[in-house]
Amino acid sequence: MKKVIILGGGFAGVQAAIELSKKKIFDVTLISNRDYFFLYPISIWIPTKSIPFENVKIPLSNIAQAHGLNFFVDEFTAIISNQNKIELKNQILEYDYLIVAIGADKVQHNGIENTLSICGKPETSLEIQKRIEELVEQNKGTIALGFGGNPKDKSAVRGGPAFELAFNLDHYLKQKKIRDKFNLIFFAPMEEPGARMGKKAMQMANNMLDSFGIKRYFGKKIKKFDSDGVVFEDDSKIQSDLTLFIPASTGNKALQNSDLPLTEAGFVKIDDNCLVENTKNVFAVGDVAALNGPEWKAKQGHMAEVMARAAVNNIYAIETNNSHRQGYQKHLNILCIMDTGNGAAFVFRNDKRAFAIPLPVIGHTIKKMWGKYVILTKLGKIPRLPGL
Repeated sequence: MKKVIILGGGFAGVQAAIELSKKKIFDVTLISNRDYFFLYPISIWIPTKSIPFENVKIPLSNIAQAHGLNFFVDEFTAIISNQNKIELKNQILEYDYLIVAIGADKVQHNGIENTLSICGKPETSLEIQKRIEELVEQNKGTIALGFGGNPKDKSAVRGGPAFELAFNLDHYLKQKKIRDKFNLIFFAPMEEPGARMGKKAMQMANNMLDSFGIKRYFGKKIKKFDSDGVVFEDDSKIQSDLTLFIPASTGNKALQNSDLPLTEAGFVKIDDNCLVENTKNVFAVGDVAALNGPEWKAKQGHMAEVMARAAVNNIYAIETNNSHRQGYQKHLNILCIMDTGNGAAFVFRNDKRAFAIPLPVIGHTIKKMWGKYVILTKLGKIPRLPGL
């Protein structure tokens, strides 16, 4: 059996491993630098104690057992594609096919250590929870929430979770009847944060910020983060007791030791089939890869899975002498359920249309059900519905 190694245990890597296992003709090995899959889209509820940390992760060993995969934890250090080898912290392995799904690093702003990110290391969500509770105990505080951009790759932005965390925090403080004791300030360096989702979705998000009494501070580049707030290019400052910030993604620095072609932003260059440029058997999927497509394109978990399925189907086609190839670009879209803690908004955009639909009450329930659905499908306990 041909050996396929998958680097990365996030949405892209796990989906690729599951899809490969269904083909029954490959020896599949999944390698991750942590022993669990973390469901980032529902981690927004950890800071407000709406969900326990343990309920947001799945042991990768359980996923591997459910789908008949090989799995172990190790740290990736280099790829030598011209020799079909990968270097790990503890060993060197050879492969017939390689799927790179190691995710991305974050843009390093001056003073970034003075912030906490809901899209950072999973454990950071617990630190955010702790810091929020400290302010709740004081019965007052100012919390600044925002996200940044990457001018070298505008698709590498994570704005949705920042909006969701702000809305959920507003709801949480209202439940405790102390919302009037807190200032919530939402900031972003771009003039129209959320425009990538479409004009209607952006306007809806802004209207929600205003209706929840969350102040907006847009259109000024971030100069640095201090321990007591955010300083902008014109030296204006948001004073805050807690700054929650999601930096844009940038290329995984571990790839600097590899021979894969990279963009200016450090992402792996791929074609529509997710095949890495100048290779025949290396594929890159998810946040590690450079997306090609329309200006509004964005990196999301469901797109990472679309890319994973394309890569797997193309590997299978090569092995079965099938000339058909599957691309990811025709599937590019933005899709999210923007949760508010007691409701949500459904946002969708592709190359033909863009819309946003408010879903009071039921939207929150739908997102909770989606989280349970993902966990059950990853563990093979229920079948995955087509397109979901």
